[in-house]
Amino acid sequence: MIVHPWVWLAFVAFVLALLGVDLFFHSDEREVSMREALIWVAFWVSLGLAFTFVIWAWQGPQVAGEYFAGYLIEYSLSVDNIFIFVVLLAYFVVPPEHQHRVLFWGFVGALLFRAGFILAGAALLHAFDFMFYIFGAFLIFTAIRMALHGEVEVHPERSLTLRAFRRVMPMTDGYRGTSFFVREDGRRMATRLLAVLIVIEATDIVFAVDSIPAIFAVTRHAFIVFSSNAFAILGLRSLYFVVAGMMRRFKYLQFGLAAVLAFVGVKMLISRIYEVPIWASLAFIVCALALAVVASLHAERG
Repeated sequence: MIVHPWVWLAFVAFVLALLGVDLFFHSDEREVSMREALIWVAFWVSLGLAFTFVIWAWQGPQVAGEYFAGYLIEYSLSVDNIFIFVVLLAYFVVPPEHQHRVLFWGFVGALLFRAGFILAGAALLHAFDFMFYIFGAFLIFTAIRMALHGEVEVHPERSLTLRAFRRVMPMTDGYRGTSFFVREDGRRMATRLLAVLIVIEATDIVFAVDSIPAIFAVTRHAFIVFSSNAFAILGLRSLYFVVAGMMRRFKYLQFGLAAVLAFVGVKMLISRIYEVPIWASLAFIVCALALAVVASLHAERG
């Protein structure tokens, strides 16, 4: 699959335009309601799924299936990120009306960092075939860890990135509206909101180490990997406000995510012996996540 540079530029411009639309509709400082968040989640998911047909018309059903599987993987694994972000924003006591701003810029940074990871991963896989097996083994290890340990513990106060930043930049002892920097007593200082943003970015980088190798199990095309990541990330801000209100309802979700990671890890390891069809990958991902959600809802009702 050869993607011309103008296609990359057009897609990046399209993503930036979507980010601008989202920022325009959420430029005022107010708390995002559950109803509004659900509407935006429906919009972003519909957009991400609709892009499948764009890929189909452009590259055919095989590549479209790879994009769809990659989108499902990235979106489902991103739900785990959101649970962590809920904990982080609660730890830093971020006011509800400021949460959208810090999440917006957090996910903009996530797009940039993941683009770098994707290009590096594609280059490594192209140059060294054995990296495919390393990625596969790493995903299986991550799946086992996720299934055994359940909820991930987060310790923002131990963030090396934040501690290093505090040594070079003075920081306020509280929030200053939605500003990341302020000038007080003749000094330029970072606000507490910037500290939250730094921890979110550092956390997302850690999670990208799991999710980027996972999508390379279903496609080797860098454009498909990046576009599926971009559409998954675009909807995460709205999904955060939905998950934050009902995060305790999905107690078995981590087992579904662990099953997905283990599946794609095994798929990588046996790729030389047997190529798992895209339809089988899609069926497994959908069934694993659906069973986890149904089991969680049943347990809650019980």
